[in-house]
Amino acid sequence: MTLSGRRQAAAELVRQFAVSERRACRVLGVHRSSYRYRRGARASEAICGAVVAKSEKHAYWGYRKIHNLVVGDGVAVGRERVRVIRRREGLQLRRKVHKRRVPGASTELVPRALYPNHVWSYDFVFDGTEDGRTLKFLTIVDEFTRLDLGLPCRRGFTSADVVRVLEALMELWGRPRCIRSDNDSTFIATSVRRWLEERIVGTHFIDPGSPWQNPYNESFNGIFRTTCLNRWSFATLTEARIVTRAWQHEYNSIRPHGSLGGRSPLQFLYDWRADHPEIHTTMKIPESLT
Repeated sequence: MTLSGRRQAAAELVRQFAVSERRACRVLGVHRSSYRYRRGARASEAICGAVVAKSEKHAYWGYRKIHNLVVGDGVAVGRERVRVIRRREGLQLRRKVHKRRVPGASTELVPRALYPNHVWSYDFVFDGTEDGRTLKFLTIVDEFTRLDLGLPCRRGFTSADVVRVLEALMELWGRPRCIRSDNDSTFIATSVRRWLEERIVGTHFIDPGSPWQNPYNESFNGIFRTTCLNRWSFATLTEARIVTRAWQHEYNSIRPHGSLGGRSPLQFLYDWRADHPEIHTTMKIPESLT
């Protein structure tokens, strides 16, 4: 329940059951100063409404991304005010608990993406439907633009399925120079490696047990799980595909990315191509996104 909802509940306890303000606030976990607060003293209704609406629509986004969206809609508000409004309304995110990582091997030899379609990375993410059956997502990311190139969902993937997915995506987006992945048996399969070799696409396998050597895809997988999979209970495979397709559009076209200057991946690609007309890149923009 949001802070505003708890304030309303406390007011109902005071009005209907004649309990003290102190007791009602203690039961509902509301400070009395917050209970007595009346919206409008520190920010206009329009600004509060815009921040709350964006925060409720994108419940797993932080105040920086919400600020980017609100400002993009033409609302003049500072980032700190957005943070204060979200905290007052009980909309702030819980702090992440960072897991302690065991030191791994050096990653200096891992290629770093220098332009669109330079390095792709891919990995598997698992979920399930309500009947207990497995859902398996193949997440494929362009490391330079952070674009989600494909998010196919199946009950399982064979090496032949991976080849078909890559073939379709290269036809759609263009051919990368290199693909990074872990040592999953599907990715190191002879048929996949031979197919990539025939198309002059390099492969880079991270060290076993070292997911931090694949940071862009791991980051994407965390965003995908937090903002999509953890929010939905899928009844069928078809429902999972429809929901993730809508989420993919939001991620590529709407969600501001901190490392891209508050721009969405697609907007970053447009801006980069406009700023670097002299640099040739094989990345194409699908007609469905133009």
